Amino acid sequence: MRAQGNLLARFQKTLRQYRLLEPGDSVVVGVSGGPDSVALLDLLRRSEVSPHVAHLHHGARGADADADADFVVALASRWGLPCTVGRADVPALAQREGLAFEEVARRVRYGFLLQTAQEARARSVAVGHHADDQAETVLMHLLRGAGLAGLRGMAPITSFAALAPLLILPDGSPAPRDVDVQLIRPLLQTPRAEIEAYCREQGLETRFDRSNLDTTLFRNRLRHEALPYLAELNPRIAERLCRLAEVARADYALLEQLTEAAWAALIVEQRPETVTLALDGWRAQPLALQRLLLRRAAFHVRPTLRDVDFVHVENAVALAQTGATGAVATLPEGVALRVGYTTLTVSAEEGARLPETRPWLAPGTRLALSLPGETELPGGWTLSATRVEAWDLAAIAANADPFVAWVDARAVTGGAMLRTRERGERFRPQGLGGAGVRLSDFLINVRFPRAWRDALPLLVAGEEVLWIVGVRLSEAALVRPHTGAVVRLEVRPPATER
Repeated sequence: MRAQGNLLARFQKTLRQYRLLEPGDSVVVGVSGGPDSVALLDLLRRSEVSPHVAHLHHGARGADADADADFVVALASRWGLPCTVGRADVPALAQREGLAFEEVARRVRYGFLLQTAQEARARSVAVGHHADDQAETVLMHLLRGAGLAGLRGMAPITSFAALAPLLILPDGSPAPRDVDVQLIRPLLQTPRAEIEAYCREQGLETRFDRSNLDTTLFRNRLRHEALPYLAELNPRIAERLCRLAEVARADYALLEQLTEAAWAALIVEQRPETVTLALDGWRAQPLALQRLLLRRAAFHVRPTLRDVDFVHVENAVALAQTGATGAVATLPEGVALRVGYTTLTVSAEEGARLPETRPWLAPGTRLALSLPGETELPGGWTLSATRVEAWDLAAIAANADPFVAWVDARAVTGGAMLRTRERGERFRPQGLGGAGVRLSDFLINVRFPRAWRDALPLLVAGEEVLWIVGVRLSEAALVRPHTGAVVRLEVRPPATER
């Protein structure tokens, strides 16, 4: 019983230290059936609070998902706890939203937990994220090139009000935004191994989700490949990454205080879809605060922003520092920054909003193609390039995925890059026998929205546009019967956070 006593005591200390819950509080507990959530539920029912079990069936994984739901219902019944089971058709919602299944599953799962908390009149939702999850999150953000905000990882306590704009309810409707519910992670400082040992010692039966072994998912690759390799170099890598998150969180909290003070001093006008700042006052701020002020303005006018990439922020900062009156910078999802005579205005423009269904580049961006390897794109997207010696021309011709392209290796060897379009550029689209057309005319002919064209990624080598990513290949890149080596290109959506 030693592990039980130690873990239970530290768990209850965490509840007090971060003021996550008070005795008698009602708390909704997200329970998947795995060791993390089952241990969390067991610890909470021993901690003078009133747990309400919540489980979402995602409409995927067939009989395994049915068995998970039955398991959670039986567990709640055995422990005499109230239980809510929700159902969602996540595959259909992912298709509707144009996002990866994992991302939509996350949004719907948290939407369901929020909905359950409101129905149960609970002000807290507890989930089973632990120290290894935190290490994975920090490493994932580090690999994406995140700044201090991303290196904070997951917080022990988060307001659902900050998450709500992105959340979806199981029936597909948007989650309510005016909410007073907090998301808590009481096991965030506890390693996975300790949680699994607790389950064994307590004889807690748990379920196993086989999809967690799928290493085509970025997060699973970190868990099963990257972190074990890093642990060979430093056995305490997970602990070090968690410590980095704590340091970053404390440092960022100070920056947020400074940003709040600067915001109050510089704000000229603030409306739901427009923020205007005093230009000279903004230019007088340190670079770190200039960035944070623009990020805050972008999230204010577009609460559904998933993130603002560093490249977008830097382009906006550079324009605001030196741009002439009337200059405009474009940020994701139709957010625009305009330089005035004495003001800096950030606004949401519906017509220019960039959808999340494909990657975008800030105008002027240039990214060298990693061959072989993965090229990181803004917003967490990646372009994977793999050399293929043996290939099937019929299979290549049958490819219907616009984000997968097979190209002659010679076309992309030696300096291929991703960039946005340039004035007067020409393109030789597949199917025209090598005839060149103005790129702008081609985009008009295929009815690609005008407001999005300047952010469309192009794969180029020298002066040749080889691939309008997700739209059309060039004759210059085509694989032909006598082609030698081939490169397979695949654009992948952002990895999903838990």
